[in-house]
Amino acid sequence: MSQSIQVTESTFRTEVSESALPVVVDLWAPWCGPCRAMAPVLDELAVRYAGRVKVVKVNVDEEPGIASAFKLQGIPTLAVVRGNAVVDGQIGFTGRAGIEQLFARVAAPQDPA
Repeated sequence: MSQSIQVTESTFRTEVSESALPVVVDLWAPWCGPCRAMAPVLDELAVRYAGRVKVVKVNVDEEPGIASAFKLQGIPTLAVVRGNAVVDGQIGFTGRAGIEQLFARVAAPQDPA
């Protein structure tokens, strides 16, 4: 089950800028092999980090305005956004370990049970 949310220019502010959680923005394209390889890892981590990290996806072919705002140098790109600021991220698919490290660095603290 995917916890990722597709965002567009019309939903970006609500889903990303106004989120109480850190947001991992996956900038991808359907023709990008590494993007497709990374998708199941992101979906799994979105479930594991639910309530601590929000994951959204931006198809750069369909949303060139968002892609331009992030000044993309390549895809896939993961950008971590808090409020209106990019606070972390990575370019390229660095494998499961690299993405897990990114999530661990930026995740909101877990609420004590």
